[in-house]
Amino acid sequence: MTAAAADADACPRWAWLLPFALIFLLPFGRAAELGTLALVMLCATLLLRQPRVFATLPAARWALAIWACYELAALGSTLAAVAPARTWETVAAMLRYLPLLLGVAWVLRDAAQWRRLLRAVALLTLLWTLDAWMQALTGWSVRGHAMPHRLTGVFGAGDPKMGQVLAVLAPFLLALAQRWRGRVALTAAALLLLGPILLSGSRASWVTYAFVLAIFLWREAGSWRRFALWSAAAALLGVLALGAAWQTSTRFDARMQRTLLALKGSEHDINAALSGRLTIWADAGRMIAANPWTGVGVRGFRYAYPRYARPGDPFVNRAEDQGAYYAHQIVLEILSESGVLGLALWTLGTLLAWRMWRRAPTHARALAWPAGIAVLAAVFPFNTTLAFYSAWWGLLFWWLLALWIGALGTAPATDARAHPAAAIGARGARLSRPNTLAKPPCPPSISSPRSTSTS
Repeated sequence: MTAAAADADACPRWAWLLPFALIFLLPFGRAAELGTLALVMLCATLLLRQPRVFATLPAARWALAIWACYELAALGSTLAAVAPARTWETVAAMLRYLPLLLGVAWVLRDAAQWRRLLRAVALLTLLWTLDAWMQALTGWSVRGHAMPHRLTGVFGAGDPKMGQVLAVLAPFLLALAQRWRGRVALTAAALLLLGPILLSGSRASWVTYAFVLAIFLWREAGSWRRFALWSAAAALLGVLALGAAWQTSTRFDARMQRTLLALKGSEHDINAALSGRLTIWADAGRMIAANPWTGVGVRGFRYAYPRYARPGDPFVNRAEDQGAYYAHQIVLEILSESGVLGLALWTLGTLLAWRMWRRAPTHARALAWPAGIAVLAAVFPFNTTLAFYSAWWGLLFWWLLALWIGALGTAPATDARAHPAAAIGARGARLSRPNTLAKPPCPPSISSPRSTSTS
């Protein structure tokens, strides 16, 4: 091996800080892009020292294929874009996701880096949760006061994303707690997260967190009967928590009063309970019908919206000739902005991701499952979502996907006890808990490809 290749193969102990910087800076808006920039510079340095460094990295091939589906969906939407400049700008900006994926895959090929990153993300989630509790109890967090009807925590007043982010990052904290003290710590961590997520006022985060907890319950139960019993117990605890929050928090009471409007049954009341999303979804449906094949262009939803809105639509800004920013639901967003072509490419990318999971060796799946649950929670289709083509939520989504792909490409451990089987979707079988914190072997040289076994 040449000296340059040896340098490229070396993975310093601090390498995990590069992907961690992105999530650490996430509450500070565009500052999170500094983490992306660091990974872009890492990829550039590696390619200069060893041009074939990624060609011999198995996870890199999967990353390229999955990213290409996403990028081609956006590129196809330029054919009939209503705001071509905005769409092309978004397509160009999404190029940065490829070095993000490749850089994380290179770092996480060493399982020791994944252990450090997992701990750091879990502890960061814990700190954000404690900060949110402080804001709930005192009205203030490290970023200032809360919004009148929402907790905002470390994201600051005016940025109500905290609940959704905590719900998506919850698998990292829950997984670490589970490995630390088993079910007792897992239950404590779940309850600790529950309070800020409820008080965040984001009903989408409530659904996301319920989805995450359901997967952890199934994984712990291992059988339908035990899962049903534990789910009933969890539901009872959830009702008690809802009651306590309802009686003690004016913020939570305001959200529940709006939610309960849906029980009146009329379309107007249901729309009010959903914060007007029935109106947005109906307009998105008309937009899809008029532009079925390639959509109106990624990030073009707001510019096309006034054309399909009914008279008196509250989301239309006639002065700027714009409307609602996005469809608030992943399938409707993909279809309205990139059409059937975009949905087909997203589906192909999903199938490739599933194939990568199925082909990954057992030890890699044991490492990757917390990130996998986070990705599933982010794209859960029976929920309202943030905009996947936006700079902020799109960056978080691709960071989570990068962790999952990178973890699936880690080197095998020599000790069989280090990575017990952890197939999340195994039905009817007792699942062993993966030891994501076990000590890995020394990373192999990336100058020669590693083989992966088919599960």
